[in-house]
Amino acid sequence: MSVEIIDELEAGEISVEFDGEEPDVVLGWALERFAPRIALSTAFQIDGVALLDMAYQLDPGIRVFSVDTGRLPAETFELVERLAERYPGMELELLEPEPVHVQRMVERKGADLFRESVSNRLLCCNIRKVQPLTKHLATLDAWITGLRRDQWATRTNIRKVEIDHDHGAIVKLNPLAEWTEDEVWDYVRERGVPYHPLYDRGYTSIGCAPCTRAIEPGEASRAGRWWWETGAPKECGIHCAIETGGFEHELHALLGEDAHE
Repeated sequence: MSVEIIDELEAGEISVEFDGEEPDVVLGWALERFAPRIALSTAFQIDGVALLDMAYQLDPGIRVFSVDTGRLPAETFELVERLAERYPGMELELLEPEPVHVQRMVERKGADLFRESVSNRLLCCNIRKVQPLTKHLATLDAWITGLRRDQWATRTNIRKVEIDHDHGAIVKLNPLAEWTEDEVWDYVRERGVPYHPLYDRGYTSIGCAPCTRAIEPGEASRAGRWWWETGAPKECGIHCAIETGGFEHELHALLGEDAHE
């Protein structure tokens, strides 16, 4: 049975109450309020593994999920194995895009369509990431993310407790919102939390293998994502709805009958 979902007003009041509180305080409240229909989302970047460690201390049976796009680097799966060893009993679910949707997209656009245009890249992100995530979030009352305000311009105003209107008005929790990147790294190193090996090779934001590179000195932390694009959002559509990419018509065609579900 699902719990009563909080509304926008209550979410704002609670978020204000949590200003200045440590992430584990937010996590503890959320796990108590929304269990069992709450889960932690991670792409296995540094913020996600830090939160995973915090949540596991509060609830070793914490539900964790990630999206296996089919284009992830091998190092990501190596990290998954290390995390499974470090946190026994953790329930980790790897979501996957619908094979038929990926097949239709590749047949029409090619495997590396994302190189051709921003619209194609957003289409690929939507099929491989956003669609499976949206389907999974429909089974939850709340989800936990590793978003921080200092990550990118589109994230400067995130609150620790929000109503996610892009995903059925469920509750979205961002316990690390006030932390800096340095604070996250300090936590991970102090706790000896396993982290993605690509960080030691100059990567600062890690996604699909073809769409991620190490950054150059002086570049912004997300400069290694879709680096060939100019003036495009450094977002895939999971945390920031993108409806102006001109890909919606093609997306509907690729989804076919599933678009009505």
